[in-house]
Amino acid sequence: MTEKIIWDCLKAQGLSDYGTAGLMGNLKGESGLNSCNLQNSFERKLGYTDATYTAAVDSGEYTNFVYDKAGYGIAQWTYWSRKQGLLDYARAAGKSIGDTKMQVGYLVVELKKYGLWEALMSTTSVREASDIIMLQYEKPASIYTADREKSLEKRAGFGQEYYQKFAGRPADGKGDDGGMMTAKTLCDKVVDIAQNYKTLYVMGCFGAPMTPKNKARYIASKAADGYNGRHERTKMINAATADTFGFDCVNLIKGILWGWGGHASKQYGGSKYAANGVPDVSADGMIAKCKNVTKDFRGIVPGAAVWCKGHIGIYIGNGLAVECTPRWKNCVQITAVGNVGKVAGYNTRTWTKWGLMPYVDYTDAENGKEEDDMTKAEVLQIIKEYEAQRDAARAQAGPSDWSKAARAWAERNGIISGTGAGMQYKATCTREQVVQLLYRAAHLLERK
Repeated sequence: MTEKIIWDCLKAQGLSDYGTAGLMGNLKGESGLNSCNLQNSFERKLGYTDATYTAAVDSGEYTNFVYDKAGYGIAQWTYWSRKQGLLDYARAAGKSIGDTKMQVGYLVVELKKYGLWEALMSTTSVREASDIIMLQYEKPASIYTADREKSLEKRAGFGQEYYQKFAGRPADGKGDDGGMMTAKTLCDKVVDIAQNYKTLYVMGCFGAPMTPKNKARYIASKAADGYNGRHERTKMINAATADTFGFDCVNLIKGILWGWGGHASKQYGGSKYAANGVPDVSADGMIAKCKNVTKDFRGIVPGAAVWCKGHIGIYIGNGLAVECTPRWKNCVQITAVGNVGKVAGYNTRTWTKWGLMPYVDYTDAENGKEEDDMTKAEVLQIIKEYEAQRDAARAQAGPSDWSKAARAWAERNGIISGTGAGMQYKATCTREQVVQLLYRAAHLLERK
């Protein structure tokens, strides 16, 4: 399915669910997600269909692809320089001009070139992402008419459909109150920060970029008895580049819930203090507000807060958590949850307990608690082991008394002869063995 291919390709590039859905809603509005789509008004003019135009460009029969002013592909590339870029990208990749994955790759290149990729990454709703693409990238004629708002709403609506279909949660990741982040969105965001941003452990910081002004503020902070003012910490903060974002453990969580978006140009990276009904609490204060708090980690779900005295993180699944700590890498990092088990390649922390934060929607997480996917080989191995155990138990139990006379007759007349391990009356019987038994019985009847 083309829409799933496009979704997976964009997600593989690291784009957020909001950004992916908002972008795809616009692509649907442009081309119906048809990577071979030739602008309808040009089909008669040029004498081609979607398929024949694509084939003619690929074969070299049609040589005016760049300058014909016909919209083409999932994004309906029209301007000559952009079509030239698409054609060059396809040829370099050795792909058809109508190849879906190739077009997604070129789309990402363009978005990054125009500075829109970062904007998409920081969006907090499908509508925000959709508007960015429609107003700054696609720029259809409808945005310059009286129906501008209706057009924006329509494309955002397409995007929300993809969000619900592929992200598996309500549109925009909100609950019924319109303001609650889903557990999956929270996990996606903490992983994104750990993997794709420069971060530094800075006490009391909830995502501020390390500009000179912010450095001075946090070094002078009295948080934790002036922790940031200690010589070694001050040295680290002053050495940080301006594209580095500061967090501490609980402020990583609060910053995200307060709307952090990785904006280096904003004082707190996009966070708004105490926004969305999330209070400014400590790590110990956050776990105190959690529900279903327990020390039993067997039922832990992604998005849950994991806690030990004075420290907190977010469980992301598969035995891993994201935490911001001065230990190990001195930043936001992915670590193994020792309560679940060690994971190769990750530092391990054993937590005290976990709970569900009241500011996060765990509906999907609780409905589908983690279960490890099993390979076919693993399933077959389990079946094999079960059958071996069953057969061994049957052999040990011996035959039942009710078959005693029949067994004696079968042995006396050579119907069954057994193996080196005995008669094995409780063992399973293959079709081949059944046929052999019937064959012997038939011969016995013939002799009589």
